[in-house]
Amino acid sequence: MAVEKVILASPRGFCAGVERAIAALGWMVRLFEPPVYCYHEIVHNRLVVEAFEAAGVVFVDDVRAVPPGRPLMLSAHGTAPEVLAAARERSSIVVDAVCPLVTKVHHEIRTRAARGYQIVYVGHRGHEEAEGATAEAPEAIRFVETIEDAREVALDPSQPIALLAQTTLPVAEWEEIAAVVRERAHGAVWQPSRSDLCYATTNRQAALTALAAHVDAVVVVGSANSSNTRALERVARAAGVRHVERVNRPEELVGPFHGVVGLTAGASAAESVVSDIVRALAPRLGVEELHALDEDEFFPLPPELRDLVSAVAGLVAAATDADLDSATERESAQAVLDSLGTVAHAV
Repeated sequence: MAVEKVILASPRGFCAGVERAIAALGWMVRLFEPPVYCYHEIVHNRLVVEAFEAAGVVFVDDVRAVPPGRPLMLSAHGTAPEVLAAARERSSIVVDAVCPLVTKVHHEIRTRAARGYQIVYVGHRGHEEAEGATAEAPEAIRFVETIEDAREVALDPSQPIALLAQTTLPVAEWEEIAAVVRERAHGAVWQPSRSDLCYATTNRQAALTALAAHVDAVVVVGSANSSNTRALERVARAAGVRHVERVNRPEELVGPFHGVVGLTAGASAAESVVSDIVRALAPRLGVEELHALDEDEFFPLPPELRDLVSAVAGLVAAATDADLDSATERESAQAVLDSLGTVAHAV
């Protein structure tokens, strides 16, 4: 590969919601003997899932597959109300790792439905986040995935309209669809004052857009079932980059690559993989970073897990020498992944 230089997009990689979810599942692995169960993939990244599977986590798509009483974590993408209720009936310990930004959308759906709104929800059919959110008020939802859907969705002129979104949509896609819905409703549409789109999704897309003009190719790190990762692929192509590849690991690189290669990562992709790919590309003139935006978001562990850790603090400290005060506050997801092979179990 004749790569002259690699330019890293910044920000890239893990967002605050993913950091929270991985750290939370890491604590579940520390606290309980395997297997620990997780409803759906904790985040949409194959390597992260494989790391947890190797540590004794079993991922299921039906809570009825969880043996009664076993600890269960719910993924970062959000869970339908009936699934959450079933999980709490079945498992003695249930920790909900839903991203707070997804929780916000669930709340908006419940609130607007209770007030008689018809809710135009823009998302990707079959995605866990969309399924969990729309299950909050299925009778009120008008599901829209494409511009064509937006032009054809049945709207009742006698009911108010709310316009909400899956948090990981590409910005341009969301804006185009939202404009069609507002036009059809003659502007009479309620939208939240703060966009439903995740800050990390929009920031990573903005950073990649700024980078695109300076590179001959782009590599996006992340998994095929990650909505925000696939959005980065589309952003790169829309910005005019002719050679775009999405990979989970360096072994998946196809090439050939030459000149300047841009490198970014979806919100559920680890920085360690970015480093591995830089080494594989072996840029002759080294690496630069194009810093587009600052991020300082932080989400603490789910409250039920914080309570659980506090309750067994003595046992955990004796078994792992963990500094619980600092670990429960800001243990990085990358540190959790790095530690999975040497985890001690406290209870």
